[in-house]
Amino acid sequence: MTIPAPNSTLARWKLLSRRIRVPAGFAFVLVYAWLAAPTARSIAWSLLLVVPGLLLRAWASGHVRKNAALATSGPYAFTRNPLYLGSMLIAYGFAAASRSLWVVGLLTVLFLLIYWPVILSEEEFLRGHFPQFAEYTRRVPRLVPRISSSAGHARGEFSFALYRQHREYNSLLGSIFLYAALAVILVLRR
Repeated sequence: MTIPAPNSTLARWKLLSRRIRVPAGFAFVLVYAWLAAPTARSIAWSLLLVVPGLLLRAWASGHVRKNAALATSGPYAFTRNPLYLGSMLIAYGFAAASRSLWVVGLLTVLFLLIYWPVILSEEEFLRGHFPQFAEYTRRVPRLVPRISSSAGHARGEFSFALYRQHREYNSLLGSIFLYAALAVILVLRR
């Protein structure tokens, strides 16, 4: 993979996608609330994706030392992007709860247009700052996790201090809020 010239359209989009991903997420929540047609059953089934997504994000946040060290322990021994994978599980869990194909389609477009360029941009940063990243990419897949941990991964223990520092509890709080919103939508649409 070649790194695009700084003035290329792809490079500019990668920078823009990093800036708009959070506002785009909030805008998506509004569209989601409008399109959602949840049932008690769809909400219950969504937990099969949302809960593992929350656990994966929590696990990953306790292993990552942003910009200080290359994370290769914990879930990083199975996938290079456990935080994004966890976010995808959560997002598609809520998409399932909504029972809207429009939500699933829009979510997929958002992921491809915003999060995929962010992942590529972050990998460029890691490649430039951590010499061992090239070897790590040969052993560990970008998004779909390996069945077993990569050979030679760093030993590391989960750190609650890192979990708190990264404020990963916000994912749990956001999920609780969305489930409450789904419950309100469910009651109002009866």
